[in-house]
Amino acid sequence: MNQDYVAITHGIAVSVRPFYLDDQSRPDENHFLWIYRVRIENRGPVPVQLLKRSWEITDARGRVQRVHGDGVVGEQPIIPPGATYEYQSGTPLATPSGVMAGVYHMIETESRQNFDVTIPAFSLDSPHQSGSVH
Repeated sequence: MNQDYVAITHGIAVSVRPFYLDDQSRPDENHFLWIYRVRIENRGPVPVQLLKRSWEITDARGRVQRVHGDGVVGEQPIIPPGATYEYQSGTPLATPSGVMAGVYHMIETESRQNFDVTIPAFSLDSPHQSGSVH
């Protein structure tokens, strides 16, 4: 079952829905693959721009991978008040489950004030795990 994970920070709502890709995973080789769809909604009164992202990806063995970079999927979108921006990305793990969480580093385009927006922690679960751990 896929579910949406949601966090709202500074009037920016971030919702994430992960999907396990059974057809592209190879459990016998410890290769498990997920995609996740992200929706960023500007519920605030001013335009904002997503400048950078910071992720923490933790596998079932507790190993943490930190990922930092400019924008998302090659873009640094400007999101006007009342608008949404959506994208899709993915991550592989060497274990059948894990968890991801992070932060978007944003700026108000008018005041040039920087702020961070929470990306909610979301569970990466496959049918190959023994029970749900997240």
